[in-house]
This record gives sequence, C-alpha cells and structure tokens, in this order.
Amino acid sequence: MRNVDFAPLYRSTVGFDRLFKMLDNAGGVDNSQSYPPYNIERTGDNAYRITMAVAGFDDSELSIESRENVLTVQGERSEPEGEANRFLHRGIAGRAFERRFQLAEHVEVKGATLKNGLLHIDLVRVIPEAMKPRRIEIANAGNANAKSLEATAA
Repeated sequence: MRNVDFAPLYRSTVGFDRLFKMLDNAGGVDNSQSYPPYNIERTGDNAYRITMAVAGFDDSELSIESRENVLTVQGERSEPEGEANRFLHRGIAGRAFERRFQLAEHVEVKGATLKNGLLHIDLVRVIPEAMKPRRIEIANAGNANAKSLEATAA
C-alpha cells in the first residue's frame, strides 16, 4: 500500500519528471513476468553485466535492442512441426519472452555473448568529458589574470 504523494514535488521541480515516474512505478505492484531468470552484477567501477538463463535458445532466436535508456531482450523459439508431440514431460521452458531493463544515463551496451545457455550482456557507463569533475583554481586578488582549469579523471 502506497501512501506517498509526489504531487507537491511535481510542482516545485523542473526536469525530474522521469525520476518521479520511476518512483511512482516502484511503489506499485510488480506485474512483470519472472521468465527468464537473470542476474545483474557490477564487474568494475563503471562496468556491469546482465546474465540471463536462456536454455534452449540459439543466438539467432534472441534479439537485443537498446533505445532511449531501455534495454530490451527478446527471445522467440521456432519449434519444428510435430516436435511438441514427442515430449512426455517438458520442464525446460522454451516460450517466447521479452524482458526490459531501465538503463541509467550514459550507460551503453558493450557487447553480448551466449555460452552454455547463459546470455551475458556487458554494459559500461561512459561519462562525457563535459560532465567529469574539474578543478578550478581561485584567482588571487592581486593577480586577476591567474585563471586555470584542470580536468581530473573520475
């Protein structure tokens, strides 16, 4: 049960609409599917990996698309005709799926690999040079021409 009203924040902020929409969605009931299972891990300071268990899927049956800070992974198996009748028990799911991941600003997909039924998607956060912190020296009152800007690596 959600008791938080974000309406006053909408009126007093500019440019944070997406953040408040995400907070609204986080408070709601999660109706998303649980297939296929996945892990999200941090592999470095600005590197991440999503690992999805896609047993039975070939790389030609999977598609990965990144658009507007949303990573979409889709899988659709084409089953040969008459193959469904061969199984006495089918415990390995092979149904079609679509899983979406919300990416933060400046996160890019570096690559994807499929090995042993696990799809690994490597992500990296690339901070633009203009957004990196920089050191600004303060000019002395006696020497007004001493201005120096120095960029430091994050």
